[in-house]
Amino acid sequence: MARLWICSAFALILCLFAHAFADDVVVLTDDNFEKEVGQNRGALVEFYAPWCGHCKKLAPEYENLGASFKKAKSVLIGKVDCDEHKNLCSKYGVSGYPTIQWFPKGSLEPKKYEGERSAEALTEFVNSEGGTNVKIAKIPSSVVVLTSDNFDEIVLDEKKDVLVEFYAPWCGHCKNLAPTYEKVAKAFDVEEDVVIANVDADNYKDLAEKYGVSGFPTLKFFPKDKKAGEDYDGGRDLDDFVNFINEKCGTSRNGKGQLTSKAGVVETLNSLVKEFISATNEDKKAVFNRIEEEAEKLTGSTARYGKIYVKAAKSCLDKGADYAKKEVQRLERMLAKSISPAKADEFTLKRNVMSTFTSDH
Repeated sequence: MARLWICSAFALILCLFAHAFADDVVVLTDDNFEKEVGQNRGALVEFYAPWCGHCKKLAPEYENLGASFKKAKSVLIGKVDCDEHKNLCSKYGVSGYPTIQWFPKGSLEPKKYEGERSAEALTEFVNSEGGTNVKIAKIPSSVVVLTSDNFDEIVLDEKKDVLVEFYAPWCGHCKNLAPTYEKVAKAFDVEEDVVIANVDADNYKDLAEKYGVSGFPTLKFFPKDKKAGEDYDGGRDLDDFVNFINEKCGTSRNGKGQLTSKAGVVETLNSLVKEFISATNEDKKAVFNRIEEEAEKLTGSTARYGKIYVKAAKSCLDKGADYAKKEVQRLERMLAKSISPAKADEFTLKRNVMSTFTSDH
């Protein structure tokens, strides 16, 4: 959902994870560790394991830390995957996860961090050791925060498909889910008809009781045509959520929020496109007219896709058989460049539709 709702600071700390901050923590390996650490800046390094529950819980806090120190040239915030780099972790005496160590400027002799595993405590430690004065970065979120005041307005809107997480601030499973849930919200951020939301069910017990919530986290999906809500019983990985939303809402996004190769493709028109490709030049005009007629019958988002089909067919009719292949290649070159999400969506839809007009499709 495009709109951004303001979260309480407490809810932010517990449940938000900024996908855009993922690159702000430097990934350290056997190859680059001594090139990055022990040089002309201090370094805080987290030694972690991907399967470690405490590491997953720390992840949003540590990413927030990385974002906060992104512009601090005298400090590096890094991490080492100890499953991938066992020798490196053994070298620095790592026996449990996560282990956080501070490496002073110009030194490979670390000091173990023994404090709280929160972005605030880690920031205070790094400022003290590194001589910096950095403040915590505020994390923007794509998750819509629900309260008793706005719940009905957002969730019961019959123009929106809404996924709601009922969580409790003290719930460990909720904290573990938070980074993934934020990624889900980010992936569908530009889909105006899709809302990824959460509500503090410990604070708003009336909402939890109304919807039969007895454990945390509880996820319920409120489609446009069924506002009584239905339980989400799927997996808790990013792909599980993305596949669920795509199936239920008719969207075609991947975990990064990009349109997939299926986006914009309309099967009823594809059969006509096959006829169009194989038709003689004399017969193409007649098939084109049928594509126009079929496209006019489409409703909702598919009506937009129908217009792309008609425009693509008209261009192929006017510019010849090779046009579709050349246009697909041009669009792929454009997609390889750094462009806005809106432009990426536009070019992807055009490419997907135009691809159906190529002879090798």
